[in-house]
Amino acid sequence: MAIWRNSGELLIGYVVYHYKTTMDNLINYIQSRVALTQKDIDLIKNHCVSEEVPAQTSLLISGKVERYIYFLDSGIVKGYQNIDGKIVVQHLVTEHDFFTSLDSFMTETPSLDFYETITASRLVKISKPDFDILQKETKFWAIFVKEVTNEHLNCKLERVKDFQILTAKERYLKFVNQYPKLALNVSVDNIASFLGMEPQSLSRIRKQIVF
Repeated sequence: MAIWRNSGELLIGYVVYHYKTTMDNLINYIQSRVALTQKDIDLIKNHCVSEEVPAQTSLLISGKVERYIYFLDSGIVKGYQNIDGKIVVQHLVTEHDFFTSLDSFMTETPSLDFYETITASRLVKISKPDFDILQKETKFWAIFVKEVTNEHLNCKLERVKDFQILTAKERYLKFVNQYPKLALNVSVDNIASFLGMEPQSLSRIRKQIVF
């Protein structure tokens, strides 16, 4: 066990430990999908930035250009739009997943999306210039990005299908089964919006269910 001489050393040790852990988790996530050389790993570390963000922190505001792709190492993030004055939650992101306003990021045009942390979060962010360097200087990055994009597209298509064929209660039960951490840590209002129902309806459904 390390013995720290002062609070400054303790803080530095904490930051270094979590930086290393977060980067290792990102690299493990990428390696689960594509093979990496040591040069690839070094490039990832050189072109990604790790940071800790408090709860209820805005990461993107509608009308602004999305400057980063994010990897969420720990915590919960929501993505939403303001449609005719109503908040519509379209994304609930949990640990070890990527998120961004993709069209805005790729085209460098204003986004329609908001992204905000629900809980304190640790994340890695990749800027557009760093994204472009990884795309240009490695073989794995384009393959990896395509695979993750396809995974997210498949999730989106499944979500659309669920809205078409499942009842509100069935959608909630599926959500709880797939994302128990989100079910426990996200407000009724946000879950209800994500599942396409009113908070009062979700509250009634929750009262009917005994786990």
